[in-house]
Amino acid sequence: MLRYTIHRILLTIPTLLGVAMLVFLMLRVVPGDVVEVKLRGDGGNVSQQAIDAERARLGLDRPMIEQFGSWMWGVATLDLGKSMWTERPVMEEISLRLELSLEVAILATVIAVLIAIPLGTLAALFRDTWIDYFVRIVTIGGLSIPSFWFGMLIMLSLLGFFNWLPPITFTPIYVDPVANLTQLIWPAMAVGYRYCAVVARMIRSSLLEVLNEDYIRTARAKGVYERLVISRHALRNALLPAITVIGLEFTFLIGGLVVTEQVFNLNGIGQLFVQSVSRNDFTLIQGMVMLIAAFYVFVNLAVDLLYAVFDPRIRYA
Repeated sequence: MLRYTIHRILLTIPTLLGVAMLVFLMLRVVPGDVVEVKLRGDGGNVSQQAIDAERARLGLDRPMIEQFGSWMWGVATLDLGKSMWTERPVMEEISLRLELSLEVAILATVIAVLIAIPLGTLAALFRDTWIDYFVRIVTIGGLSIPSFWFGMLIMLSLLGFFNWLPPITFTPIYVDPVANLTQLIWPAMAVGYRYCAVVARMIRSSLLEVLNEDYIRTARAKGVYERLVISRHALRNALLPAITVIGLEFTFLIGGLVVTEQVFNLNGIGQLFVQSVSRNDFTLIQGMVMLIAAFYVFVNLAVDLLYAVFDPRIRYA
């Protein structure tokens, strides 16, 4: 198990290095200049000499290989530089919004998993009954309805029936847990519905496949209680594909909630991503892409390790 873990960790290094090289080169190829947007974006009459001086101050006039080497050294030392637009450290800009997006993602994951596992299991055990049809309708609705539209329905319902809107300013959970959950539970439910639908359908299809395996029939023939057959033998193996979906959906929520954040007036990572792209803020975009890539890599690493926990064959190999 230790050798398997070390091997998976070492594989993350070339992945992150490749992401760093790709995002750095793509940002330099795409047309646009943060200095032009910053100084001339509102029609300002700024001389070319001032533009060149600002580019030199930001280090944009240096050779690309030198810029890349300097940035990679900063990444290695956990220093992502300063935002070219606000002049604030990139780590500070990200940390101000990461707490909000991360909490929404965690809440949505908890809601989705707690609901999806029972729904998917019931749909598989009562296949082609009214329970299965009901679960199918619920999950198809979750896959069909956009999260931001479902969020708008939640907002309109809260406003129409209770004359209530979430607070405008974000309150951390360690300051006031009630105010924090009151604000974030609704966007978590909006994105968690689709999340739940994907996981539930995956569990249903995987469990139906596992229930037809020979070892399930053998366990039943030996007189093992049906509850133990489902929980200890069938469901444990059926969760393997679902774990992958849960991990991928969780990492998607870190930076993929742009529209949902705007619906609920949340200043999270997704909204910061849009702002940095519109301003051509290279350093901030690079830092955020590396952050999301690191989330993907390490969540996939955790999923691989969970595979080894649920499937002894991987551990023994």
